[in-house]
Amino acid sequence: MQLNSYLHFSGQCEEAFKFYEKCLGGKLDGFFRYDAAPGTEAQNVSPEWRNKIMHVTMKIGNQVLMGMDAPPDRFQKPQGFQVNIALKDVAEGQKVFNALSEKGTVSVPFGKTFWSPGFAMFHDRFGIPWMINCEQAM
Repeated sequence: MQLNSYLHFSGQCEEAFKFYEKCLGGKLDGFFRYDAAPGTEAQNVSPEWRNKIMHVTMKIGNQVLMGMDAPPDRFQKPQGFQVNIALKDVAEGQKVFNALSEKGTVSVPFGKTFWSPGFAMFHDRFGIPWMINCEQAM
């Protein structure tokens, strides 16, 4: 079993995933747009929405991050969760934090806690909530 995060955007999915690819060193598997969907799926969204992203997958190591542009009548602002990035290296944690939090809103700056040598919480520029958590050295 593998658990994956599936992020919903209000029209910025392509921009966000290109940003995540750069920040996280991921590999995009391609963007599937509403207008390329078989059958009547594309007709279920407004004409100006048909070039938006119906589904995207990005591989980061052996992990997968997925997302979509939720049509305006179905989009809800993300809340009640955070995408956690667990790292072993504090310097790498700082680097990821600096990249992902750029132009975002930081609620807990990157720093040492009693459980982690590097921890942070923030919303990125697209409104997605993230957490960086570096492992304690044993």
